[in-house]
Amino acid sequence: MRSFSLIFKQFSRSVLLVACFTFLGISAFAQGDAAKGEALFKAKCTTCHKIDSKLIGPALGPTITSETDDKWLTHWIQNNQALIAAKDPKALKIYNEYNQSGMTVFGELTDGDVANILAYVRTEWKTMQAAPKPGAATGAAVADEGPSSLVIWALIGVIVLAFIIILVLNKVIATLERLLLKNKGIVIEEDTTDIVAAEKASADRKAVFKKLLKNKKLVFFVLLCGTLALGSWTWVTLWTTNVHTGYQPVQPIKFPHDLHAGAMKIDCQYCHSGAYKSKNASIPSLNVCMNCHKVVKTESPEIHKIYDALGYDPQTQKYDSTKSRPMQWVRVHNLPDLAYFNHSQHVKVAGLKCQTCHGPVETMKEVYQYSPLTMKWCIQCHKRTDVNIKGNAYYENLQQVHDLLKEGKKVTAAAMGGIECGKCHY
Repeated sequence: MRSFSLIFKQFSRSVLLVACFTFLGISAFAQGDAAKGEALFKAKCTTCHKIDSKLIGPALGPTITSETDDKWLTHWIQNNQALIAAKDPKALKIYNEYNQSGMTVFGELTDGDVANILAYVRTEWKTMQAAPKPGAATGAAVADEGPSSLVIWALIGVIVLAFIIILVLNKVIATLERLLLKNKGIVIEEDTTDIVAAEKASADRKAVFKKLLKNKKLVFFVLLCGTLALGSWTWVTLWTTNVHTGYQPVQPIKFPHDLHAGAMKIDCQYCHSGAYKSKNASIPSLNVCMNCHKVVKTESPEIHKIYDALGYDPQTQKYDSTKSRPMQWVRVHNLPDLAYFNHSQHVKVAGLKCQTCHGPVETMKEVYQYSPLTMKWCIQCHKRTDVNIKGNAYYENLQQVHDLLKEGKKVTAAAMGGIECGKCHY
């Protein structure tokens, strides 16, 4: 009976070691936040890279998954030029493979940011690989891509449950042994020794803890570190409040900007005509869509959502106003009420492209918030943007107003643009 108990104790230790190593092995692949990485990937990488296919740069899914040295990948993403200058073999191979075309340096990305991007790319690539390929047979064998996360966590659960059962059985066996020996009149001295040793160890721990509490320097150091950590966390949290970079809501109709603005090269202002002449860029009316989609891709389910919203019957090509309903678009870019932004001043007067603020819209399957839209971001843009006064009617008018002031002549509010709609109407 005694030997059976010893076997159980040894076995329980083995199970505990296996569980610990299993958990550490799984956690090694769980570094990085894929959700945060998705926003960073869309903001930083989509101009040149796709996950599953080559764009300007290579397909990132197979490339990053096959490269296991995350430290090297972090150095490459943050400053690939430094690796090339240092004659790194991997960096030189990539540099030469792409005709010595340098990749953008992302020095603003921290190691944590890069880890999040890598986690997102690997997760997305694994999902793409697991998805059934078009045209594949229903009963076809799925390629072996390793155990799923559900299976792994199930195994961990089984190991933990087995360990608990072993501990309970150990206790039961030990109790039964003590009862048997007690019935035989045998006193177990080692049990008493173990209890005394445990009590002594507990008293020693309490004594050490009390001694540490009396050490004022140590207590001050711990409180200082805690205050700094809490203050840093508070600062970062407040700094990023209401910053929605990467925000990508689901729209009632899937409108692929990469097809319309990218492949078809339709000008942004064909749909968002207000950007050139008013404060708001304006959401286009569905009738603008009908300019093309009365005859183009009429079989598409997404196009039929437009027909249903307009009460349009493609068979008779007639509209029924009693069946029409507004389309509930979800706003992507939203400034606070305290901020005034006029699209026409930036697009018509300053001559900025839409991509300056909205990013590479022509590559977006679905539009997301590319820029942070913070006051700091706007101020930085205003500091580095040169104003071209020549040939600009707006600034020429201001020049004329200043000339009138110099001559001491009367200047009305109308001369200062006081009768423009945007001066009063938001």
